[in-house]
Amino acid sequence: MEIREAETSIEKKLKGLVDTDPTLLNAFLLIHSDKHNIHWNMVHGETDDIHTNPDQPYHTASIAKTFTAVIIAMLVEEGKISYNDSIAKYLTEDVLKGLHIYRGKDYTKDIRIEHLVRCTSGLPDFYEDKPKRGKSFLDILLDEPSRYWTPQETIQWTKENLVPRFPPGEKCHYTNTGYNLLGLLIENITSKAYHQVLHEYIFQPLHMKNTYLSQYSEPAEKNKFPIANINIKNNKIRVEDHRSFSSIYAGGQAVSTSEDLLKFMKALVGNQLISKESLSEMMQWNKLWIGVDYGSGLMRVRMLPIIQKYNVWGHLGSIGSFMLYNPIMDVYIIGNFNKTGYVAKSIRLIFNTLRTLSKLKDN
Repeated sequence: MEIREAETSIEKKLKGLVDTDPTLLNAFLLIHSDKHNIHWNMVHGETDDIHTNPDQPYHTASIAKTFTAVIIAMLVEEGKISYNDSIAKYLTEDVLKGLHIYRGKDYTKDIRIEHLVRCTSGLPDFYEDKPKRGKSFLDILLDEPSRYWTPQETIQWTKENLVPRFPPGEKCHYTNTGYNLLGLLIENITSKAYHQVLHEYIFQPLHMKNTYLSQYSEPAEKNKFPIANINIKNNKIRVEDHRSFSSIYAGGQAVSTSEDLLKFMKALVGNQLISKESLSEMMQWNKLWIGVDYGSGLMRVRMLPIIQKYNVWGHLGSIGSFMLYNPIMDVYIIGNFNKTGYVAKSIRLIFNTLRTLSKLKDN
């Protein structure tokens, strides 16, 4: 297959998804490969009646967990912390009190930093897990858009409404609560606000001028395009109008662009941020879901378990966002569907994209 034919085929699939799904507001897809000399930045849909632009910023959702985990790895390299450290060494008593009580036993002081970054702490997830009584946290965010949530309040809500899943280190359970704890831990270690550390450690060195922590900081350069809207539970949401989304914090509140996310992934792959050894440590996988494994703020998606050619690693987000790298074909695939419940469809598009690229003449 010729390069141009592959590009046309992939763009047709992306456009087809938007055109056939009236609930899909917009779709972004960036494909980059130095090996194949490819850089395609595609987009379809509209935002506030403005045609969506490839340079438009969007909410990255849980993709930003990788930022948090990389900062932790950088602090480990600096000798300021160890993955084996108990989180009790760095967090305040009010945060720690009653944090992990499982079947009558308090495991809080057994939680290590590695448990938080690897989602093996056993802590529940305030954002996705459903309480036995009352509204889900997402419903509260949507019903009370003006309410500001501190990370400490999200942790307190977790204690009051959810229960831990297992003792630390036994299994893998995805948890935004654990990543908000990491944000607080980063603040206590560096004596700086989490968003400041994001900018100083990652965004500024990599010249990610359109990337920032929504409701906490501003981008280095103001983007001339509006932030892409999101479809949450079939409602068009402008996240900036919902102060309540301050709650996502270190679990995934960054706004970025496809090009900025590419800068980050290339720097991560190229060991510009952390060493090869540190990256290898982050890629020690545990089974999370069927076909998806979790490392330290990284996901590995195994499209076909037996055929490694299509495996990718990076991170996915709950709104159909993705920031992934395929090492065998040397392909970066980054984008966003900005719609809850679109993770499976985004994985399908990524797989079809890789299958198309595998047909290129030099593969």
